[in-house]
Amino acid sequence: MTARVILNPYSGRWKARRLWPEAESALKSAGIEFEFVETEQPGDGIRLAEESITQGYSPIITAGGDGAISEVVNGMYRASPTGILGPLGVLPMGTANDLAVNLGLPINLGQAAITIAAGKTKRIDLGKANEWLFDNNSAIGLEPVVTMHNIRMVRLKGVFRYLVAALKAIWEGPKWTVKLEWDDGSYEGLVSLVSVGNCPITGGLFRMAPDASPTDGKITFVHGYAPSRLKMLSLLPRTINGSYIKDPGVHQYHTRNLRIEITPGSPIQVDGEIRSETLNHVSYETLPGKLDIFVP
Repeated sequence: MTARVILNPYSGRWKARRLWPEAESALKSAGIEFEFVETEQPGDGIRLAEESITQGYSPIITAGGDGAISEVVNGMYRASPTGILGPLGVLPMGTANDLAVNLGLPINLGQAAITIAAGKTKRIDLGKANEWLFDNNSAIGLEPVVTMHNIRMVRLKGVFRYLVAALKAIWEGPKWTVKLEWDDGSYEGLVSLVSVGNCPITGGLFRMAPDASPTDGKITFVHGYAPSRLKMLSLLPRTINGSYIKDPGVHQYHTRNLRIEITPGSPIQVDGEIRSETLNHVSYETLPGKLDIFVP
């Protein structure tokens, strides 16, 4: 069967467009028969993936960053909401390439193409936040505020941009009042963040849900409250190795479902993309073993 490659040229601040000739050559060298389409605006990846499934292309290969992967996964789900999605191939061309790092996928495009051609797959869970699917991470509170700062910064590049964005968000010192309900627990009170992980690493640096696993049939969420900027700053370096969850004000849980009421409204990020700037209600759930993805 013929593969469909969906390229997001903007991934990595146009890094993907520069890398496409290398990726195209790698796919051909690996003997993969494919057709190529390119997104032009946000949401195109969803539409193109849905069309590709409907038209019978297999596998679907996403060329871009984590947001591009997420759009393609959502499009595949729209085309076929029941059963197992995939197989999905990943040509990582983003800034952080979080999903590739979390799953141990090759970052080198030549090796990525060889991995796809070899045909070995791994079945992973997906998460769902309201109507949006995610393969890696979603969050409300501080984390999407960081994402919004990251989007606005045009001069800085690479993972360093995420760190500067985090410092900007911490300086603002935002906080929210929440009601959380999950499978076997609940919480009402103040939070600085609620981070929900299918995988542990997000933003290229941060282990926001350090004990998350994409194959355990659950999402892993962390809620925490830091009463001052100084406290937030003291926790920031500990998010890099995940040890921040040992702080008395930070808590980690594993669950199939999580319901959140939050005041004031919070932005939400899903796989690094802002899906709404103000939400008061979020419902998270796990879709166990939902996606087959090519792995080494």
